[in-house]
Amino acid sequence: MLLWKVFSQVLLPILVLVGFGWMLDRRSRLDLNTLIKLNIYVFVPAFIFREVVTSSLGAGFAVRVMGFTACIQAGMFLMSALVSHFCGYERRQARALQLATMFYNSGNYGVPLMTLAFPLTGPLLQVFVLLTQNICTFTVGVFLASSTTKTHSGWRTFLPMLRQISLWAVASALVVRWWEVPVSEWRWLWVPVEYLHHALVGVALVTLGAQLSQTRVQQNAGRLSWALGLRLLVGPVLACLLCSRFGFRGEEAVVMVVSSAFPTAVNTALLAHEFQADSQFATAVVFYSTLASMFTVTCLIAVLRVPEVLALF
Repeated sequence: MLLWKVFSQVLLPILVLVGFGWMLDRRSRLDLNTLIKLNIYVFVPAFIFREVVTSSLGAGFAVRVMGFTACIQAGMFLMSALVSHFCGYERRQARALQLATMFYNSGNYGVPLMTLAFPLTGPLLQVFVLLTQNICTFTVGVFLASSTTKTHSGWRTFLPMLRQISLWAVASALVVRWWEVPVSEWRWLWVPVEYLHHALVGVALVTLGAQLSQTRVQQNAGRLSWALGLRLLVGPVLACLLCSRFGFRGEEAVVMVVSSAFPTAVNTALLAHEFQADSQFATAVVFYSTLASMFTVTCLIAVLRVPEVLALF
């Protein structure tokens, strides 16, 4: 009964919008590139700016959230490296597994889910998880993906990070808070930001549905199983172990654990494709981890809502 309640209240609304995006793309063939750019350069920055400006989260707490997320990524890197070593994967296969497990969908999957499941603390914490993921994806992720080829470009590899408007949105929001600029009174600016902030959830999920519709999947059972297991199961276990180390308690800890159980980020498939880092495998992990997470995340949220379990955090 608890599983159905969690699924119907949290995951089912997400699944409906993802399904709508999938069907709309099948019928009309949406311009995925435009949708992704709208998310990355318009809706997500507006969401982040508004959340940071209006939040009561201190700088120290934000640093802890970002440090926690970075530790999850580091743990996934080490475990996927060990699996690759013992399974005898070649460099390109190992890099694809690392990309698939380190970087999870904190944006057009994580933000809507946190908004529905934990409306008070979820979106606020998820903003800094998303920020960390974006920074690491376009630095460490680009480095890992490009290391499978001989086309390194030194420091230029990290230039995509500077083009991430989300980073500038955070910087602007921090300046606004530091100097106590009354941006909420500037209706010409604040009202559009509010509109874009509220639009993110729907647009992001429809975009995710279109992305899944245009994903071409080829199975690779062995590595695929390792990737799904590490991303969806080992990730939250590692998060449980780290929560006390970072001082997270109660719902804050639950939010961080659930966040670590999200499916593989679509950006990993894009990086793998751009740098020839086994893109077929990366695409398959994105597809199957998103589908499987509907079950695993539902179960995880249900378990974490049991009072006896929640009392452990």
